[in-house]
Amino acid sequence: MYKITDQLKNIGFSINRLDYIISRNNNKRELNTLEYFCIYIILEDIILTVEDVPYPIKSGHIAFVGPQKKIVFGPAKGSEVFAVVFSSSFYERSTKDSLFINSQLFYNYHSDVFVAPFINKEQMRVVFMERMESFRNKDESLYVSAAHNAIERLILDAFLHIPTEEIKKDIKLDYMYYVNRFKILLQRDYKKEKKVSYYAGELNITSRKLTEMTEYVLGKTAKHIIIEKLITECRKALNFSSSTISEISYELGFTNEGNFTNFIKKHTGKNPSEMK
Repeated sequence: MYKITDQLKNIGFSINRLDYIISRNNNKRELNTLEYFCIYIILEDIILTVEDVPYPIKSGHIAFVGPQKKIVFGPAKGSEVFAVVFSSSFYERSTKDSLFINSQLFYNYHSDVFVAPFINKEQMRVVFMERMESFRNKDESLYVSAAHNAIERLILDAFLHIPTEEIKKDIKLDYMYYVNRFKILLQRDYKKEKKVSYYAGELNITSRKLTEMTEYVLGKTAKHIIIEKLITECRKALNFSSSTISEISYELGFTNEGNFTNFIKKHTGKNPSEMK
């Protein structure tokens, strides 16, 4: 199985040439995008197979592939194909960001890949390799900011190639607005509020409607998303905090250590002490 780079693991973003990625994968051309969003900048002709469907892509195009997709890169040197890979937590800083990465660029209805052209190959090479490398060598915070801006630029350029009528009739964009507001509220209030009804009330919709929306956009119930968020924060606290389990349980809004332990055990199969 492909082992992700330290950079991707640590900051949630990486950009590498395809030939480097293939060499790290024991020269195998089959990968899985896992939980990551992938943008491939293609400067040489290649066949990209996604979920067993081949897509011949000409040089001068960008391909967008969402999470949990099986991909196979066809014969090509790979030195002129660049993979921009990032996690949702790296990119999402606002509702707009969430709308972008939950859009049909990464969750296309017609295929598992969205392809858009770009104009200036040399500019693309300079911006995404030379300039990014300069930022990386200078300062990590600058690098992270530059990476976010670079991703946004690619996304905005690609949005120009989504037919206007498709955007207008796309109920998913309306649903995404609510789902992303829900995720922002969850980030703010997860410690004190753990019920779907609270978040639905904040959005002035019913709990059933919120769950319908989250299932449509993310394939998960609103309750499942709340649980996932809590488990993620519990893992972080148990792994990195010096506080006791009892202190952590109160910090995360549980009424007592017993409830915290039962929650962790139910959803992970482990006790907090085993995870710490």
